[in-house]
Amino acid sequence: MLSKRWTSFIVFQLLNGPMRFVQIEQSLPNLSGKVLSDRLKELEAEGIVSRNVYPETPVRIEYSLTDKGRALTPILQEIGKWSSEWLPVPEAQQS
Repeated sequence: MLSKRWTSFIVFQLLNGPMRFVQIEQSLPNLSGKVLSDRLKELEAEGIVSRNVYPETPVRIEYSLTDKGRALTPILQEIGKWSSEWLPVPEAQQS
């Protein structure tokens, strides 16, 4: 599941707490809305993400990690540390 493109990035964003679709989309600018929607549905089906609908006007929908999703925290943090140390920074971000 986490090996699918963008999935780990989405989960990593949700480590910061509940987010709306647009917030996740803005935090990952190269991710298309369709792919984000597909990945969130897959993560929800796997029990990693929960989709919370608030009966307000307009309707507010937030995505958050379940206990199963939060259990990925140490793994994703270690991957982040490893990436920071061993992967090169793209030239566009160096300047």
